[in-house]
Amino acid sequence: MREMVKMVIVLTILSSFSGGLLAAIRNNTQDRIDSQVLKFVKGPAIQKILAGATNNPINDRFSIPVDDEEKNFFVGVFDGAPKIVAFETKGGGYGGDVGVMVAVNVETGKIHGVSVTTHNETPGLGAKVETDEDFKNQFVGVPLGTDTKVKKDGGDITSISGATITSRAFAAAVRKAGELYEKVKPQIKQKLSNFSG
Repeated sequence: MREMVKMVIVLTILSSFSGGLLAAIRNNTQDRIDSQVLKFVKGPAIQKILAGATNNPINDRFSIPVDDEEKNFFVGVFDGAPKIVAFETKGGGYGGDVGVMVAVNVETGKIHGVSVTTHNETPGLGAKVETDEDFKNQFVGVPLGTDTKVKKDGGDITSISGATITSRAFAAAVRKAGELYEKVKPQIKQKLSNFSG
């Protein structure tokens, strides 16, 4: 019995130590992880949809708290003014969430561009959402907040052949972007009015 108690105490101490060590490692590497995700995952999507900006949108960003989470907004300067903001939302696809970076013109309220950040969709089918420019271009110029849906659901968006679920996920992410933008539009405009990038 005494041996059993010793073993429980030793295991408890080792478990506590291991958990603390893992938490400390995660906390100490979180900034580097965030930097790598920004550079290699979100960065290419941001650079693509904000091509032609006279600033570096990845460096020129701000955060706004939304529903207990800090959301990053990336600023694109065009014609000498911070006119475009890009931010990420997600929609549930066939293989998990489809991350979509949506850029909106704050002067017109219209979508400037969209690009995929992350997905686990089927190669050759749903994965086309990342490369099918014709599909993505259907969203450009549409007022953000429009009820974007694929044609099978009564909308105007032609889905990717063989990838209706992924197309729906992408359209849902764009709808969520509209909801998010409306929720924080005053804060975005305030941040942009103080922008000095």
